[in-house]
Amino acid sequence: MSMTLSVFKESLEDGIPPQGLSPALLALWWGGRSDWPAAHEIVQSNEQDPECNWVHAWLHRVENDLDNARYWYRRAGHAMGHGPVMDEWKTIVIRLLSGSGY
Repeated sequence: MSMTLSVFKESLEDGIPPQGLSPALLALWWGGRSDWPAAHEIVQSNEQDPECNWVHAWLHRVENDLDNARYWYRRAGHAMGHGPVMDEWKTIVIRLLSGSGY
């Protein structure tokens, strides 16, 4: 089965992340389950990965730590989102899945 947004979202119900996710997608998976510490731990241990920096930025936006979020968005090379944070979550998941080889 190919990994699509709907498959990714359905996997959140399982409580076990799908095999083979990139660190950034794995962090988004934990973020989608509102497990901020697990998501943060992944992105912090992958600070050289621009995709993880984008997720790190989003996590700080979720926490309403906007100064820190702006730093990570700049580092990731993405503009800070302005709509609902879960809409941005969906956008990031779709972009990363499209480049993940799934």
